[in-house]
Amino acid sequence: RSSRVVEIQSQMSERAVELLGLPEDRPCLLLDVGCGSGLSGDYISEEGHYWIGMDISPAMLDVAVEREVEGDLLLADIGHGIPFRPGMFDGCISISAVQWLCNADKKSHSPPKRLYRFFSTLYTALARGSRAVLQLYPENSEQLELITAQAMRAGFTGGMVVDYPNSAKAKKFFLCLFVGASGTLPKGLGTECADEELHQAKFTNERTRFKNIKGKSVKKSRDWILEKKERRRRQGKEVRADTKYTGRKRRPRF
Repeated sequence: RSSRVVEIQSQMSERAVELLGLPEDRPCLLLDVGCGSGLSGDYISEEGHYWIGMDISPAMLDVAVEREVEGDLLLADIGHGIPFRPGMFDGCISISAVQWLCNADKKSHSPPKRLYRFFSTLYTALARGSRAVLQLYPENSEQLELITAQAMRAGFTGGMVVDYPNSAKAKKFFLCLFVGASGTLPKGLGTECADEELHQAKFTNERTRFKNIKGKSVKKSRDWILEKKERRRRQGKEVRADTKYTGRKRRPRF
């Protein structure tokens, strides 16, 4: 794997573990869903925690074995559920795996059923008061809604934490789920300058509209105009100052 991919994977693992909000005074047992070659696991081990990794790819798990990772490994399809005893894990992380459950690779596959099976068995396998943080690359807002709806059906509370929502490249989605007592949803990185509520999708009561498929702002929207102006400023061009009227629709007649 290229060092860039490894670096991005490590950053996302670090962020996912941070969002778990684990206790600092004791080691925890974590589940890594879609663990691949064990890169996330390396970070978990460095932080002094224990882990078990699940993956559907024998080739990736072979790489993890060759790398002599510290966690235990399990070859399994998460769409069939999480085969561990109730309350076993203190937390779960997953880096870019859960969106694959939205694909029907076989005729018998039903994405909603597979997602529900995954979330309901994950809920059972997690200790009360713990969290699951699942980083994912949704294809569109329908996928996000399908995934989050099945997580809620399975008993989880929580929501989507979006890091760097205004950046096409750095934008990352983390589904932050609580088991039992609902915690406060952590803030997304890079949202300080933006309007906070826009980017914290709490799906306890309201549904939120996400930006279009590629994570870019909808064309001609206020965000899109502001991003374009910002790019022009960086290129050293003269740009009008932003005001409250920027991007506001004009009435058909004055």
